[in-house]
Amino acid sequence: MSSTSQKHKDFVAEPMGEKSVMALAGIGAALGKRLEEKGFDKAYVVLGQFLVLKKDEELFRDWLKDTCGANVKQQENF
Repeated sequence: MSSTSQKHKDFVAEPMGEKSVMALAGIGAALGKRLEEKGFDKAYVVLGQFLVLKKDEELFRDWLKDTCGANVKQQENF
């Protein structure tokens, strides 16, 4: 059985709209700031990158690492 974080439950409870990248489960303040500095300031922009990578979770984790230095725990939590 997998556990869903409260942050994830809050995120999916309403439309994504203009939510900050930091509203995404697994993205804290430090990682969120690095993503914002790279131009990934909104949740929908990060979702777009995931879709560009054809929803490949491994490629997306690599992208997180390469783009903003996400560590293994951060990559797994996303």
